[in-house]
Parts: sequence; C-alpha cells; structure tokens
Amino acid sequence: MANVYGYHRTSTTDQHLDRGITAINDYCKANNITLTEMFTDQQTGKNFNRPDYQAMKRIAKNKGDIIILSELDRLGRNKEDTLKELQHYKSLGVRVMIIEIPTTLIDYSKMDNSMATMIMETINNMLVEMYATFAHAEMQKREKRQKEGIQAKKERGDWQDYGRPKAIDYSIFEKEYSKVVSGELKPFECMRKLGMTKPTFYRYKKQYEYKSSI
Repeated sequence: MANVYGYHRTSTTDQHLDRGITAINDYCKANNITLTEMFTDQQTGKNFNRPDYQAMKRIAKNKGDIIILSELDRLGRNKEDTLKELQHYKSLGVRVMIIEIPTTLIDYSKMDNSMATMIMETINNMLVEMYATFAHAEMQKREKRQKEGIQAKKERGDWQDYGRPKAIDYSIFEKEYSKVVSGELKPFECMRKLGMTKPTFYRYKKQYEYKSSI
C-alpha cells in the first residue's frame, strides 16, 4: 500500500506553518486521501539540509508513494537543486503532487492515450520548471535586497541589527569623540580611554560622522 506524505516549510520560525498544513489536509480530505505523515521544517529553502525533509526523503522511496506540497517553493527555492530532488523521486516512482500546479495532481499512468500522456507530461514538466524559476528568482531578489540593506547599515554604522554587540553605549562614545573633534583628545587617546579596538572605534566614528551630517 502506498504511503502519502505531506511536506511544508517556512523560512523562519516567525512564519506560521498552519497555512500550508491546512492546504494539504484540506486537499487530502476533499480527495479521500489518507495522509500517512506530515513533515515540516522552519529553515531556508536555499538547500535541502533540513531535518524533517531528510527524514521524509529516507522513507519516501517506494514506488507508488506520494509526496504532497502546497506550493513548489515550499520544497526549495534553488532551481537546480529543486529539480534534482524532483528527479530523484521520479526515478524511484514516487509521485510529487503540488497543489498550486494542477498538472502535477494528474496520475498519467492511468491515461489510455499515449500521445495525450506525453503531451500532458511535457506541459507538466514545463510548468514545474517555470515555477522553480520563479522561486529561484524571488530568492535572488530577496538576497539582493538583504545585501543592499546590510551595506547601507554598514555605511551608516548601524550594526546592532545584525548581531554585532556594541562595545560601549553610543552616547558615551559621542561625548568622548566630541573632544577629538574639538582637539582636546587625539584619536588614539580616545580609543585607549574607551578601551575600544581600532575597527570598533572607526565603526563608531563613521556613525558619528553620519549623524553629524544629517
């Protein structure tokens, strides 16, 4: 008897898994499918090193087994790797059904017309590749926006949002560095007085100069 596995992923723990799980359960209920087990991960879709996904992959290997996803990008966002995973299951005879792509919900093995089957499979492959391309492009856009945001913060000296703790309170630095600006202290004297490393000192200096310019 074939096993049916549901899989859903979110990128972070801040995102809720409920929507995808509900979509899979509702689809199974509407089509009289008994779900054997649901697997979920809350990790990036850039790669497949996810505990629940790997656990599912170890057992979803018998011909006739089915994996149900709500959307293709829940499987993965890297196009090349995602297509490789889909090919892996296809080679084992495991069906991957993606609710957002209706052509993946058709069991082509039950079609009588070989020409119609070939045409539908071709259309299905094209749609899957197209959705994989969209998911990959979205990942690249998100990474680009993140890099641009981080770079902007670096230029302003705002590093606290990225897990780099401030060596000292900025107001203390501001008070002492104003003495450097006025000529009361030399930069190395200010650095030594505050107990700061050179990179940290100049990071704070950049922030001071940025705030002074606005």
